[in-house]
Amino acid sequence: MRPLELPPGWVKGLTLTPQTVGKSGALVYRAGDSLFIKSEPISHLTELPGEIDRLRWLHGTGLPCPEVIDVADHAGRHWLLMTAVPGRDLSSTSGVPAEVAVPLVAGALRQLHALDPARCPFDHRASIRVASASARYEAGLYDGEDPENGPTAHARLIGNVPTTEDLVVTHGDACFPNFMADGNRFTGFIDCGRLGVADRHQDLALACRSLERNYGAASIPAFLAAYEITEPDETKLDWYRLLDEFF
Repeated sequence: MRPLELPPGWVKGLTLTPQTVGKSGALVYRAGDSLFIKSEPISHLTELPGEIDRLRWLHGTGLPCPEVIDVADHAGRHWLLMTAVPGRDLSSTSGVPAEVAVPLVAGALRQLHALDPARCPFDHRASIRVASASARYEAGLYDGEDPENGPTAHARLIGNVPTTEDLVVTHGDACFPNFMADGNRFTGFIDCGRLGVADRHQDLALACRSLERNYGAASIPAFLAAYEITEPDETKLDWYRLLDEFF
């Protein structure tokens, strides 16, 4: 493997440990005990510059997330140097029981969704996300489990865009790898490149999917009760899970 060509002056002498959790196309390295490096090739579809802006904004709200230390464009790539969030992500924390994970995820999302969407500069309403999804689809980046189903999935996506939206500040990729925890304590959000104002079902859909995969469908009613939503819109939940296949 070609040695990683870091921006000049970055993290000299620190051991770089590749991180493989999650499905992001970015390179992610832990640098020592307290820093992380993230890098993506420069292109019109890259998400890292947007993630940098979102991390700075979210950090300014007081909610826990990585702090941006430095950024650079170097060797044809975008680069981000950021602090580590304490603890481990939920997908890597073996043995966390459902009675811990369920209220932890629900509580974290309630905090995020309580932010004032009027103060968030990142617009991820459905029509905008569909346009981004279509651009990625046309570029051959459809990421569904059945690649041959891409045309059908794309047709379903653009033909069933929600007509109403309950707008909040969403994480945009509310899966287990993006919730950090230390024991039963939530310690921060990571991978915030899709944060923006969207329907709350954007996050509920992906959180429910992670819960079902890890603990079974029986965990979902407890999660929804902890989040304090009694009747989620099942059509929206399905649509936002479909949308995720394009990112």
